[in-house]
Amino acid sequence: MLRQTAAREDYLEVIYVLIKEKGYATTIDIASNLHVKSPAVTMMIQRLDKDGFVTYEKYRGVNLTLKGEKVAKFIIKRHRTLFKFLTMLGIGRETVQKEIEVIEHVIDEETMSHICQFLKFAEENPEWTKKYPPFKKNYEVFESEKKEIKTSDLKKAHKMRKGLKK
Repeated sequence: MLRQTAAREDYLEVIYVLIKEKGYATTIDIASNLHVKSPAVTMMIQRLDKDGFVTYEKYRGVNLTLKGEKVAKFIIKRHRTLFKFLTMLGIGRETVQKEIEVIEHVIDEETMSHICQFLKFAEENPEWTKKYPPFKKNYEVFESEKKEIKTSDLKKAHKMRKGLKK
């Protein structure tokens, strides 16, 4: 898949999650979740619209096009996979969220493929966990239902990445 800039990926990810949670995405919601000012959101949304990733009508909100949704789903999958992998290693949730926001934009697809293969192996061979105590502690990652990413998770992660205090 053609890689986008980290900023574009963040916007598409947040728009997708907002639409899933609320049924719509506004520039105000996007600004709040990405910790940016509304004029910056409007400029990026206009670029994403011009490039065919979203449709935007002033005062009506933002919708993903099929192209934008495809990219957003790809980003979400990458996010979930990295979350599962890093959590399995025993890394704390807050650190995991912060790391994902950096890694998900730069990780090579071959590396992601290997991580996916490893996770599949781990799920199919849980006996190896006896040799890896942090995994045992975090085994519920595999046993729990797939949890949807929430805007609150994204908002907190973006805030941490930007080094904001409040």
